[in-house]
Amino acid sequence: MSCIALSVGLGNVWRFPFTALENGGGAFLVPYLTVLFVVGKPIYYMEMLLGQFSSRGIVQVFDFAPLMRGVGYAQLLALGVLATYYASVMALTLRYFFDSFAAVLPWSYCRPEWGDGCVSAASDGHQPLVGQLSRNFSSSSQLYLQRIVLNETQSLAEHGIGYPSGSLALMLALSWLTVTLIIIRGVKSSGKASYVLALFPYVVMFILLVRSLTLPGAYDGVMYFLTPQWDKLLEPAVWYNAVTQVFFSLAVCFGVIIMYSSYNRFGHNVYRDANIVTTLDTFTSLLSGVIIFGILGNLAYESGTKDIGSVVRAGPGLAFISYPEAIAKFKMMPQIFSLLFFGMLFMLGVGSNVGMVSCIMTVLKDQFVNAKLWLIVVGLSLTGFIVGLIYITPGGQHIVTLLDFHGVTFVSLVSAIFELVAVGWIYGTKRLCQDAEYMLNIKTSKYYRICWSIVTPLVMTVILLYTLFTMRPLSYNGQEFPLPYRVVGWCISAFIIGQLFYWACHANYKQPKGSLKCRISNSVKPHSDWGPLDSKQLIDYQMFRRNQKDVAASGAGLKQRRWLCHSVGDRIFG
Repeated sequence: MSCIALSVGLGNVWRFPFTALENGGGAFLVPYLTVLFVVGKPIYYMEMLLGQFSSRGIVQVFDFAPLMRGVGYAQLLALGVLATYYASVMALTLRYFFDSFAAVLPWSYCRPEWGDGCVSAASDGHQPLVGQLSRNFSSSSQLYLQRIVLNETQSLAEHGIGYPSGSLALMLALSWLTVTLIIIRGVKSSGKASYVLALFPYVVMFILLVRSLTLPGAYDGVMYFLTPQWDKLLEPAVWYNAVTQVFFSLAVCFGVIIMYSSYNRFGHNVYRDANIVTTLDTFTSLLSGVIIFGILGNLAYESGTKDIGSVVRAGPGLAFISYPEAIAKFKMMPQIFSLLFFGMLFMLGVGSNVGMVSCIMTVLKDQFVNAKLWLIVVGLSLTGFIVGLIYITPGGQHIVTLLDFHGVTFVSLVSAIFELVAVGWIYGTKRLCQDAEYMLNIKTSKYYRICWSIVTPLVMTVILLYTLFTMRPLSYNGQEFPLPYRVVGWCISAFIIGQLFYWACHANYKQPKGSLKCRISNSVKPHSDWGPLDSKQLIDYQMFRRNQKDVAASGAGLKQRRWLCHSVGDRIFG
């Protein structure tokens, strides 16, 4: 349930439908499902195996190859960046949740000071929304977000980032307080909370599903989502977006899955769990896609257009522009649907953020064994709150965009490739399969072996190269970031990626004196105590490893004897 609450988050309900919309609707499903099977499932199962087998956190799990310990630290820092701005999205969600108690939804109508360029989100009639959301017109939901909630600045170069919003600071504090109270009771308490965090969103989604499918025009929207456009499959950007969607939706290569599975009992069937979570994550994405495209079909119907892709703006504020606009058009009880929707978004955010903060907390607890748990959690939450204030300033969305790329997306792609190389090539796919057989008594299929060794690292490398070759100066709302901000962004990327090289040098330095080749060779070997955490289990595992080596040696000797017999026989009998 914790893994479901982690993986099923804003990426499914918010990011997936509009990523699909921007990439041709049904055309996106084929690459998405393909990438799920060659990237998502193999990495998810691999990380569950590593965490449960070793009962170690995101950093200590790299005891299997100390040279690669920097991967854990790089993922930890990226996770810290992600957790801070994720909480700011939760703060926005809470703001809209409390706004939903108003007699009239505050984003459904235009204010006089907005002028003639505003079109009411709750307006009736067949009005061309394509024009309304063009350069000359803006919907009331968009202006409400930009001018009232965010008080967004148009240019960082002219106005800077500004000061935090008082109301959003309060919402941010409530968000961190919720996460703190869940974690502070320990992993068993957060495990119980995960039942609510994982199941409640599905109740809301099924309510919204029924409502969206009963709207006029919903059928056309759903068919646009489910009908493939085969010509789109030839566009590299569609495949790139599919990989990044699967990668971040499942939250692989961030260390959280390793952390959660490290609390499992040794021998728990993580093969089954990995299949359940990845399948449910995909189902949730498809479910939210049907809901959203049903609503978009209704918006197109009311707008008098058949172009589903033109009725909604894309961008970082989609969850707080397009969704509220659709809810404002509901004829019956829009407040109830708004409360359910934003309550669901907040639950999804809490479930994911609890996992992220718990992962960071586990690393700190391993480093400071005698420190009290509540002190670590409160310290993390206060730090997250203080850092998060920068995201709720007038220039906050600019900073979110900057750090999302430089502090999370780019560095995570790099660290993911190093993690796959560490497991598949340095530790070895063969040994990982032996560990899985020892722990689960399950032989690993060729599908996983090929993915871990070749396919998944290759796909991730291609995606990284595509990112580098197509990279343009980062921009927000069509405006490039000023040079000082871009420099800061690349410094953050360099610092996080630099962990890979620093800890590799540190591991090499700690080896006994000898040649460089000898030191490197020793630093890629697992620690002597690598294996199950329980001492008796570890001894049994080490005996299992020796037996495996003896069987391999005897098998090699048998092959040699067979070859010799065949060679002698050929010579005698010609």
